[in-house]
Amino acid sequence: MTVITNIEDLRILAKKRVPRMFYDYADSGSWTESTYRANASDFQKIKLRQRVAINMDNRSTASTMIGQQVAMPVALAPVGLTGMQHADGEIKAANAAKKFGVPFTLSTMSICSIEDVAKGTGNHPFWFQVYVIRDRGFIERLIERAKAANCSALVLTLDLQIIGQRHKDLKNGLSAPPKPTLANLINLATKIRWGLGMLGTPRRGFGNIIGHVDGVTDPSNLSAWTTQQFDPTLNWADVEWIKKRWGGKLILKGIQDVEDARLAVDSGADALIVSNHGGRQLDGAESSINALPPIVDAVGKQIEVHMDGGVRSGQDVLKAVALGAKGVYIGRPFVYGLGAMGEAGVTKALEIIHKEMDVTMALCGKTRIEQIDKSILLPGSYPT
Repeated sequence: MTVITNIEDLRILAKKRVPRMFYDYADSGSWTESTYRANASDFQKIKLRQRVAINMDNRSTASTMIGQQVAMPVALAPVGLTGMQHADGEIKAANAAKKFGVPFTLSTMSICSIEDVAKGTGNHPFWFQVYVIRDRGFIERLIERAKAANCSALVLTLDLQIIGQRHKDLKNGLSAPPKPTLANLINLATKIRWGLGMLGTPRRGFGNIIGHVDGVTDPSNLSAWTTQQFDPTLNWADVEWIKKRWGGKLILKGIQDVEDARLAVDSGADALIVSNHGGRQLDGAESSINALPPIVDAVGKQIEVHMDGGVRSGQDVLKAVALGAKGVYIGRPFVYGLGAMGEAGVTKALEIIHKEMDVTMALCGKTRIEQIDKSILLPGSYPT
């Protein structure tokens, strides 16, 4: 039996159990994948400052994100096709997050619908991520559905007006459900556990879209719709329109530039996420952890600054918090856990992150998250 001790163990197990096209979808970046790699490698350049003979008893990782109590300053990021990593994946991930005490963010491009997740979690509040698309009527209906499902925050992704090319998705012929090609059938034949799970659920298409858009009744006509609908005309007036329609907590995802961060403040958003979409959009963009400090310096006193990208451990979470992040999102770590072991795998990923945070915090001489700042980092090793 495999002993799971870190996120990499979950990744290796997920790669064995998840069909290639869906594993590659989650674990890849655009073009040369240079930003995808930098997101993680730039964390490793930051060194921690060990302290000793300090009372490390009674530690707590508890914090808040946009006023919500959280067991640690971590949220599950919105990830498309999560329900193709494991049957009913969004419901299972949301339940793991609920039990652990951290936010779950449902992607518009999920397999399980907003209503599925609400019902599957006993109407426990979760966050919902939305894109700006050309069909504004569909966006209005999505927002109303999120309200009806008791969603407690709306995450608006700003960096997907045009989709970055991910070579592996094209080569694998990514689709949900998979097309019955010879290559797919051969690969699926080796994923018995995954296949049995999928046979046991009716959720195999994009639940938030199919049946909710005119002319999109099944997966065969979904691809053309999504290609046409991402809106390259997105601008800050659209952000203000969505904020007014939503009326609740609004988080803006995809900020990498100080000027855009200031515009995010002006829009009236409650938080922004420093993010390059996990290296899946503009290849060659700066890593998220390197982009974080100047944005915190510029607007951190006016708006909550969160971040995602490259986080693979609790130490990475602490480093981001030390550099000013009020919240840190994990995408691939929980997806690896889900693909590896279902809901138990997501719980395992959260437990790993939490334990690494707790132990590292102690060895840096701190007992509370609110004490974490640049003093835990070795001078000269972190971006400024």
